[in-house]
Amino acid sequence: MPANPSLLIRHPNLLLTLSLRCFSLSSAARPSRTLTLLRTCCSSSSSSSTANSNDNARSGRSGSLSSAPAHDLAQKIDVSQMFAFEEVDFPVLESEALFIRKAGEEIRDQLYCFEDRGNRRVALRPELTPSLARLVIQKGKSLSLPLKWFAVGQCWRYERMTRGRRREHYQWNMDIIGVPDVTAEAELISSIVTFFKRIGITASDVGFKVSSRKVLQEVLRSYSIPNELFGKVCIIIDKIEKVPIDEIKRELRSAELSDEAIEELLQVLSVKSLTKLEGWLF
Repeated sequence: MPANPSLLIRHPNLLLTLSLRCFSLSSAARPSRTLTLLRTCCSSSSSSSTANSNDNARSGRSGSLSSAPAHDLAQKIDVSQMFAFEEVDFPVLESEALFIRKAGEEIRDQLYCFEDRGNRRVALRPELTPSLARLVIQKGKSLSLPLKWFAVGQCWRYERMTRGRRREHYQWNMDIIGVPDVTAEAELISSIVTFFKRIGITASDVGFKVSSRKVLQEVLRSYSIPNELFGKVCIIIDKIEKVPIDEIKRELRSAELSDEAIEELLQVLSVKSLTKLEGWLF
């Protein structure tokens, strides 16, 4: 169970990663207002475009896009509009600090970053969510809630390439902002199910795994872990499938969690049924 609520879908001929996340964003312009943000994202590419995408990231050579990704993109846009989402776009080049604030200093090693002619540290966007959060905060009172936005954007990550994780990818975001109850989550799940049906993927092909940061918060609260450490712990937990478990434990200890709290936290994150989860929390 990752720290962020997520939906992980695997299919023999299609590898997609979707995230359904809840954030509380407090804008300086609207200190009394808390925005509830939910998001689904989908990174996808086809075997016919893999070589071109990787060559682009390494050498900057121009590539070609097959008809399959173009059809896939059209379906995403059509589904988004069918559910009454409005299209938005974000800069390809952003301040490096924007991504470091979300993921920590270590994210710098995964960015295509450099210093521009104005001596500013900038980076090619590795994802769309930080740009979305920045836009929501900047707009503040001018936004009329609730909002329903979607975006499909090209992103880059400087990391070792594996199946489903390439240096260049497209991310599909669908965001509902300003709806505090689960109807927004239900709508987002319904939209991605609609997309799957359109491209021929059924319940026999994929499964949904849903988790919640509230569970993580409850575990930390039971061990009197200060709220200000929550963000740091989330960043560490989000790496649980990427680095050895001993490294995760070491980082959690450095975040001032006791060995007892760490062991219980890891056990809760491995729970796969609501019955067992209730046993831990109640």
